[in-house]
Amino acid sequence: MSAPQQVESWPAPAKLNLFLHITGRRADGYHELQTLFQLLNWGDELLISVNQDGQITRSCNTDAIPENDDISLRAAQLLKAHCDVGAGAHIELRKRIPLGAGLGGGSSDAATVLLGLNKLWCCDLTRPQLAAIGLELGADVPVFIHGYSAWAEGRGEKLQTAVLGQRNYVLVLPDLSISTRDVFQHPQLKRDSTPVDMTVSRLRPGRNDCTDVVLEMHPQLRKIMQDMQTWGHPHMSGTGSTLFLAFESKKAANSAAAALKCRYNVHAVNGVDRSPLLDRLSAGAAN
Repeated sequence: MSAPQQVESWPAPAKLNLFLHITGRRADGYHELQTLFQLLNWGDELLISVNQDGQITRSCNTDAIPENDDISLRAAQLLKAHCDVGAGAHIELRKRIPLGAGLGGGSSDAATVLLGLNKLWCCDLTRPQLAAIGLELGADVPVFIHGYSAWAEGRGEKLQTAVLGQRNYVLVLPDLSISTRDVFQHPQLKRDSTPVDMTVSRLRPGRNDCTDVVLEMHPQLRKIMQDMQTWGHPHMSGTGSTLFLAFESKKAANSAAAALKCRYNVHAVNGVDRSPLLDRLSAGAAN
């Protein structure tokens, strides 16, 4: 009888798009973007164990992600093929980030699998090499692999590390999943924002060119934004349904979160410059 495989826990942090400008549309259908990613100290968790039978399997705490649509499973299969790995793995996804919320949950899960299995399978790929693999899975995957808050351009894969400091946010998470594809295909989407330079004044929440289209598609979000205005100016993250407020202090964030929790699914979180996943990698196999 074979010995039980060690199960290791790996974080998959969420992100916010503090602003999102769409500066054009490419011939291949993708859009040219400028955005500011800040990573959060909250997100999903993946439990990964390595096996020697070569099989990659998964389990998940929600039925909302069919196995064929699980990007974390595809990430493992892609890395296995790329590195010609003989071993396999089981991936247990503990989902906390809502689907279609604009928080990068699927992309973060994929990045965590690539970084975790790169270590556990001894693939020894560099982070840029893993980011190139991750880009095949989604435009947001590279920022999670590099593991730092960043100014991003292109499809979102051209990254410049941004020092934002620890910030305080309140997330309002409506029970609504929004399709990124539907937003970017919408005929009324603004696609002609003037490119801007990265300056200190730009490293804060700002305009999201997708907001008007999302509010037209899902007008129920307007009422939530109106309710949030008591505590500040609400912003939308990415193309998803998450609305957020930024605060100078943790006390102010906690106060707003407590007031909003009676009506909505709310989380008070911190923005961080360095991903918790990098800390996990630095700590080694401590579980």
